Amino acid sequence: MISYLEGKISEKNDKFFTLNIGGIGFKILSHSEVLNKIPAIGQNVKIFTRLHVHEDARRYLVELYGFLDPEELKFFELLISISGIGPRSALGVLSRAPVKTLKQAIVSEDETFFTKVSGIGKKTAQKLIFELKSKLIKEVAPEKGSDSAEMGEAMEALVGLGYRERDIRKILQELPKNTKGVEAKVKESLKRL
Repeated sequence: MISYLEGKISEKNDKFFTLNIGGIGFKILSHSEVLNKIPAIGQNVKIFTRLHVHEDARRYLVELYGFLDPEELKFFELLISISGIGPRSALGVLSRAPVKTLKQAIVSEDETFFTKVSGIGKKTAQKLIFELKSKLIKEVAPEKGSDSAEMGEAMEALVGLGYRERDIRKILQELPKNTKGVEAKVKESLKRL
């Protein structure tokens, strides 16, 4: 198993990047946020990886998935441990929001958060929440009640204004706890976006 790789970026696009290590190029798949954050071609980077082997049309495929943060890799591995969620769907989930926000959505049982990911329907979202909630409840307190509803309404308003959902979720989580009401959350978020 390859725990991490360190080398120079030799190629990157919107689905993968290539890491050159001693003259060998490793093609590493990831999601858009990682691909946006990795350094420019020719720069060094350390990538935490997961080697995934699966059978596809009677042949074996070996794919390497990479992340800048070991916490994100750990969450990726949690996601693909669930039957019905493969690496591509897991990348789709991770591209939606930071790991902290994803964990919060799971313990708050926010199904609609996950059904917006390509390849994840209502039943798969319910299964994901059911299987992971008990593992995450000790580290993340559930967010229930009116504040959760306000966050959802503020999210919809900001998405309607054209902001990216991933950016909005991060900003909403960073708002002071005393920011009450949908309007106040939207105004404060607009200042930070």
